[in-house]
Amino acid sequence: MANFSGLLSRELTVYPTGGRRVWLLFIAILANFIASYEAQIAPVLPLLLNDLNISLAQYGMVSACSVLASAVSALLFAPLADRYGRVKFLVPSLFLTCVCVYAMVLVETLSHLLVLRIILAFVDGIAVGTTAGLVRDFSPRLGRALAFGFWTFGPVGSNFFANAMAGWTLPIFHVWQSQFVIGGTIALLSSIVILFNIADLSPKLRSRIIHSTEEMEAQNEKSPSPTDSTENTPKMREILRYPHIWTLCIGITLFLLTYMTIASFGTKLLVDAFHYDAHQAASIAKYFWLFNLFTLLLAGWISDRLQLRKIVSLTGAVLFAIYMIFFISLFGTEVPEGQMMIYTSLLGGLIGIAYGPWCALFSENAEDVKASLQSSAWGLFGFASRVVSLTVYFAAPIVVAAHSWETWLWIAVGVGVIVYIPFLFTGRGPWFRRKEEKITFTPAP
Repeated sequence: MANFSGLLSRELTVYPTGGRRVWLLFIAILANFIASYEAQIAPVLPLLLNDLNISLAQYGMVSACSVLASAVSALLFAPLADRYGRVKFLVPSLFLTCVCVYAMVLVETLSHLLVLRIILAFVDGIAVGTTAGLVRDFSPRLGRALAFGFWTFGPVGSNFFANAMAGWTLPIFHVWQSQFVIGGTIALLSSIVILFNIADLSPKLRSRIIHSTEEMEAQNEKSPSPTDSTENTPKMREILRYPHIWTLCIGITLFLLTYMTIASFGTKLLVDAFHYDAHQAASIAKYFWLFNLFTLLLAGWISDRLQLRKIVSLTGAVLFAIYMIFFISLFGTEVPEGQMMIYTSLLGGLIGIAYGPWCALFSENAEDVKASLQSSAWGLFGFASRVVSLTVYFAAPIVVAAHSWETWLWIAVGVGVIVYIPFLFTGRGPWFRRKEEKITFTPAP
């Protein structure tokens, strides 16, 4: 027990540079990927619902309850991670969710599914703030958008991987339980690797704003072993005082309504609207996530080179709105599988262009308020995104039952774009000029 506790208490008093920093950033990204992968259920949703005789509306209620548990968890543990360190909360949560994933094979009733998904979601909610905080810690601003593009590989890459795995193995094993055995095993092995490699920055290092690795290398030479101070303990209410932090959170989570729909009901949507088989739908859906990941990295790289977050994100949002007019028009028509792979790829890619630079924008805006409150800011985002996703689980099945998937997507796109674009303007940072802005905040009373 003492050795395990020691693994969770590793703190770096000198900022890592070179390959060491890149490795720690990779471990943080891997942790987010595993946390997201452990929660995957969409690729086997059609089979699971049929086998357990659960309606889409009933599943929507299960998902809503689990999302609410995850939202509470994200908001509860994020400030604790800022105060006591990210690793102490992240690593145990990974192992606990592994247990929940394995337990999914025992689910036989709606009540079993409800209880297990709530437990898994509550534990899994810890990962948002902790992994985002670690990514910020190990990524200077000059590479922040690209780093968060890789961080988004967690939910995006895990969706792609889970759909690809289901498309490959379901024709072999034929039962939905196989995916949870495979997922639990991959997650367990990865969690062991994370346990022995992950580390925290010390509180004093976490309180610094880092613009480049060269800057920190110079700081390390001057002060190789900074002494941490217990003064000025970070408190989440400090980040909640600023309206633009709230508007950035609300805007992006509403913009991601379409993304959340694909993540939750992607295979079900393709089966219902285009009459593909379950394994075909899973195989098609993976291309949404694959191209989404590609554009997240590309847009992030461009945003880092220009040091412009808002204009790149706005471009993606506008292109997404235009493209969705065409994509929704396909509903009710017969689309060959190969063409649908292209269409879903483009949909995922345009969302990635908007989302990747936003991650860097939000991280930097929160950092300018108080650098040591990064997990708290991302915990707020985790809470907001999960509350908004409740709309998907509650409203989507109702709208689909009364009308169609086409109607629901029109609602999701309309609300998302109309709110996100004006809210993006509230973020602090340049639009068209490469310029370091010194932003001064007046504390709220």
